[in-house]
Amino acid sequence: MPNHTYIYENQAALYELMVSKQPLLSDVIARIAPYSGRYILDLGAGSGRLTAELANKAASVTATDLSPAMLDVLRERLARLDARTPVLTYAADHRQLPLADQSFDLVVSGWSICYLTQSHLPEWSDNLAAVMNEIDRVLKPGGSMIILETMGTGYTEPHPPEFLKPYYQALEQEYGFRHDWLRLDYTFDSVEQAAELTRFFFGDELGDTVKRNNWSVVPECAGIWWKRK
Repeated sequence: MPNHTYIYENQAALYELMVSKQPLLSDVIARIAPYSGRYILDLGAGSGRLTAELANKAASVTATDLSPAMLDVLRERLARLDARTPVLTYAADHRQLPLADQSFDLVVSGWSICYLTQSHLPEWSDNLAAVMNEIDRVLKPGGSMIILETMGTGYTEPHPPEFLKPYYQALEQEYGFRHDWLRLDYTFDSVEQAAELTRFFFGDELGDTVKRNNWSVVPECAGIWWKRK
């Protein structure tokens, strides 16, 4: 499996190209928590996939990520879009956010908390508790939190990784999140691009599967969890 920490620090632009091939999520988020005119925190914003969408209607967006390189790509992306909504960026750990109490109406986090909550980490449960505490601290009363994570790349039905199942169960059973899943297939420009980019991020096994199946559209299932404070 490729080293994602290395990718986020050194290949952020290539990562951004890959995720740009998935559908937009603003309508999905709006159905759960209307965000027009709201103050939003994008936790683990990466290259700005969610930030760029939500900034169109939000009052402001604050984007945090552990990787300064990813935030550089985010800022470059927003400059190209000429986004008028204020966007603040902070390089920060999810467990210790440099943000004031009760600052946000909505906290979103896409494909990020999972790096702290994989079951092979002895401290995964403590990590999750720390993240949940920080989200609760910065969220206004009545605010909402929405988490997106993988339910399987290369699958047409949910197939969550074994090492993330305890985390997902904890979200629902310990922290009271509701849950659903959706398809977020990658639509690449060609089979060759699909094989190259999936191999880059997901590894040789998926890259070989994409090539063997002649896929330019690569199936992806995502889980979505949400909760109101």
